Amino acid sequence: MAKPASLDPEVPQAHLPEPAESTSAGGRAAAGAVAWADDRAPVSGFARKALRKAFPDHWSFLLGEIALYSFIILLLTGVFLTIWFKPSMAEVDYQGSYELMRGIPMSEAFASTLSISFDIRGGLLIRQIHHWAAMLFMASMTAHMLRVFFTGAFRKPRELNWLIGVGLFSIGLIEGFAGYSLPDDLLSGTGLRFVDGLVRSIPIIGTWAEFFVFGGEFPGELIIPRLYMVHILLVPGLLLALVSAHMALLVYHKHTHFPGPGRTNKNVVGQPLFPVYAAKAGGYFFIVFGVTILMGALMQINPVWLYGPYNPAQVTAGSQPDFYMGFVEGAVRIFPNWESHWLGTTWSWNIFLPGVGLMGLLFTGLALYPFIEAWITGDTAEHHVLDRPRNVPNRTGVGVAGMTAYGLLWLAGGNDILATQFGVSLNDVTVFMRVAVFVLPVIAFIITKRICLSLQRRDAERVLHGSESGVIVRQPDGGYDESHAPISTAEAYTLTQHAQPEALEIAPAADARGVRFKRGKGKVSPLRARLSRWYAGGRIDKPTAEEIAEAGHHGGELEAGDQAELEAPSGEDELTGKH
Repeated sequence: MAKPASLDPEVPQAHLPEPAESTSAGGRAAAGAVAWADDRAPVSGFARKALRKAFPDHWSFLLGEIALYSFIILLLTGVFLTIWFKPSMAEVDYQGSYELMRGIPMSEAFASTLSISFDIRGGLLIRQIHHWAAMLFMASMTAHMLRVFFTGAFRKPRELNWLIGVGLFSIGLIEGFAGYSLPDDLLSGTGLRFVDGLVRSIPIIGTWAEFFVFGGEFPGELIIPRLYMVHILLVPGLLLALVSAHMALLVYHKHTHFPGPGRTNKNVVGQPLFPVYAAKAGGYFFIVFGVTILMGALMQINPVWLYGPYNPAQVTAGSQPDFYMGFVEGAVRIFPNWESHWLGTTWSWNIFLPGVGLMGLLFTGLALYPFIEAWITGDTAEHHVLDRPRNVPNRTGVGVAGMTAYGLLWLAGGNDILATQFGVSLNDVTVFMRVAVFVLPVIAFIITKRICLSLQRRDAERVLHGSESGVIVRQPDGGYDESHAPISTAEAYTLTQHAQPEALEIAPAADARGVRFKRGKGKVSPLRARLSRWYAGGRIDKPTAEEIAEAGHHGGELEAGDQAELEAPSGEDELTGKH
C-alpha cells in the first residue's frame, strides 16, 4: 500500500493517495459505519480509554467475577423456567408422567415443577443448573466480601461500594429464599412456615404483618404468586441496579492491588481490558458456565418429587434450608425459650431475637464496619494498595471470629442431623452450641492474632537475615548452623511497604495556660483512644532502614534487575492508570 506523502493537517485530503484496491468492501463499510456513529455519538475516545483500563490479575479478584457470571446464568436459566412454571396455589389432581404421584391433589405450582422436571425436554437440567447457580452466587458473594474485608478494600474511597455489596448480599438472601419456596413442595413449605414464625414474632405488628404477607392465615392462597413476582421482577431489578452501580463505582475508583514494587496509592498496575483481560474474562465465564452445567447434570439438588406437595399438617423430617439461611435457623434452634406477656400480648424473644434480631445485627454490623474502623484509627487517607491480612491482626481476628460464629450457627441448624449421625443426645448438642457460639469465636480471635503476629515476625526476620538456604554448615566448635541467602529487593519492598499508623491519643482538656478546649470535631475521647491503642497494638514493628543496613542488606548496590523491578515491574508502567 502506498504511503501518504504528508501527514500535515493543512494538506487537503484529496492530495493523499487513495487506499489500495485490496481493502475489502466489508472493511470500508465497517469503517464508514463506525465513523457515522462516532459523528453522532462521539464515544470513540471514551471507548479507547476504557479498553486500555488496567486490571490486576491476582486470582482473588476472580471471586467477584464468579458472582457476576452466576448472576448471568441465573437470568438465562430463569427465563426458560419462567415460560413453564405456573405460580398458582389452585389445587389440581396431578396427571403427569411421574406415576408415583399421579392422582394426588397438589397446587399448580408443584404440578408445573414436576412437569418441568419430567415432561419438558431439558427441564430438569435447567432447573438444577438454576439452583446450583443460585448457591454459587451466594457462596461467591460471601467469599468475595471476605476477600474485601480481610484485605481492607472497603476503606476510603470504597465505603459506598462496600455498602452496595452488603445490599447485594442481603437482597440475594431474599431472592434465594423466594426461589427456594416457589415449587410449593413439603421442604419449601416447611421453610415458609419458619418465615411465618419469624414474621409473627415481631412485637405488636407481627400478626398484622403475617396477614399482610400471606393474605390471611398461613399458608393462605396468595404467597406463591407474590413470591413469584418478587423473584422474577422486583428483586432481579434491584440486583441489576445494584450490580450496575457496583461496576460503575469499580470503574470510577479503579481496582485495588496487592503490595509490590511499583504499586502505590496513585496507580493501578495490571493488564489492559482489551484484549488481554477481555479474553481472560470471556474464557472464565465459559468455565464457570461449564462447571455449573456439570453440577446440574451430575449432582442432584432439590428432588421435590421425593418430598411431595406441601401440606400444612406435615413437616419434612430432617429438613434443612439452603446454606445461606442455615445460620438463622441454627440461632433459633439453640436460643433459650424466652417469652414475655405484656398488656395481653406475647413477646416471643426466642424467635424474634435469634431470627429478625440476628439478621439485623449482621447486616448493620457489616454496613457500619468501615466507618467504625476509620473512627477507631482516625484514618482519612485514600487506600488503593491492599493490606496483607497478617499486617492487620485485630481486623483479621475479628473476621475469623465472625466466621467461627457463623459456622457454629450453621451447624446448629442441623443439630438433629448431628445427633442422629453421631449417636449423641440432641439436648447435649444444643447445650454445647449455646456455649460454643460465645466461647469459640473468642478463642479463634486469639489464635488468629497470634498466627498473624508470628507471620509478621517471620517477615521481619526474612528481611533482616534473608531466607533459609537449606545448606547446613558444621562450625569448628562442633555446632551446626544454616546459612541464609539474601532476598530480592522486590520481596523486601513487598514485606515492608505497609504503613503502621500510631494510636490516637486523648486530646488535652486545657492548654498550657489552663484554658479548657472546646469540645468539637476531631477530639479524641477516652473510649476512642483505648480502642485505637488496642487496634494499633496488635503488630510487630517492621524493620527500619537502619536495622536493614546494620543487618547487611542495605549497604551493597542493587542489582540492575532488582532496581528495574522496584521502579516499574515487568514493563507494566505503560498500562498504569492514574487516579
